[in-house]
Amino acid sequence: MRRCFIFGLGYSAGRIAAALEARRWEVISTGRAGTLSFDDAANVRLALTGADAVLSSVPPSADGDPVLATYGADIAAHKVVYLSSTGVYGDTGGAWVDETAPTGTGRRTARAEADASWLERGARVLRLPGIYGPGRSALDRVREGKAHRIDLPAQVFSRVHVDDIVSGAVAAFDAPAGAYNLADDEPTSQNAVIEEACRLLGLEPPPLQSLDAAGLSPMARGFYAENRRVANGKARRVLGWKPRFPNYREGLRAILAGEG
Repeated sequence: MRRCFIFGLGYSAGRIAAALEARRWEVISTGRAGTLSFDDAANVRLALTGADAVLSSVPPSADGDPVLATYGADIAAHKVVYLSSTGVYGDTGGAWVDETAPTGTGRRTARAEADASWLERGARVLRLPGIYGPGRSALDRVREGKAHRIDLPAQVFSRVHVDDIVSGAVAAFDAPAGAYNLADDEPTSQNAVIEEACRLLGLEPPPLQSLDAAGLSPMARGFYAENRRVANGKARRVLGWKPRFPNYREGLRAILAGEG
C-alpha cells in the first residue's frame, strides 16, 4: 500500500486524500481535519519516513513557507506535489499565460517565492486559479446574498473545479517535476459566472456596481486587481489531464445536480 503525507488537509487537499484512499493509498495528514498536529514534529517526521509521496497545500506566511522551514530536510527525497496559485503570474491585462511566463510580479510575492522554492527542490507545482466546487461556488454566494456583479467589462479570470484539481494532483505524483497550470478551458468574467448561477437558481442577478460601491473587503478587491487567462496545455500534454468540467456552466450544473 502506498502512503501519502499531506500537509494541510483543507478543501482541495481533503478531496485529494479521499481520492487516494479510494485507490488504496494510506493517507496521513496535518490540518484541522488531519490526523497529526503540524507542530508534533516527532510524529510528523516518523510518518514521513514511511511516506511514498508528500502533498502540501499550506500557504506561505510573510515569513516564508512553513512546511519548507520546518520539514524541508525531511521531505527532500520524496516525490512532492505543491498546491500553488496562478496569482504568481500577476496582472497580464487579460493576456494568456502558460508556465513559461514570468512570476513574482503580482501582489502575491510570498506565494511566488514559495512557488519558486518548491520548484528548486524538484516538486510538482500545481498552479491553481479560482477554486470552486460543492459548498464553495457562485451558487452558494447567490443564495447567501453575497454575490456581486462588478462593472469591469474587460476583466476575466480562470477557474477550476475541485474535482479537476483532484485528478491533476493524482496524475502529478507520477509526473516529471515542474510547474503545471490546472485551469478550465474558458476564462471568463466573474459577472458571467454569477449570472449563470442566478439563472440556474431562478433568481434575478444582483445589480451591476462599481468596485467602490460594492463595499468589498481588501482581499476581495485584490481579486479584481489582476486580469489574466491561464492556459492548461502543459497539464494536458504531460499529465494526460483533461478537465472534467471544461467551463463554469458545466461545473455549476453538476454542483446543483449533486445537491439532489
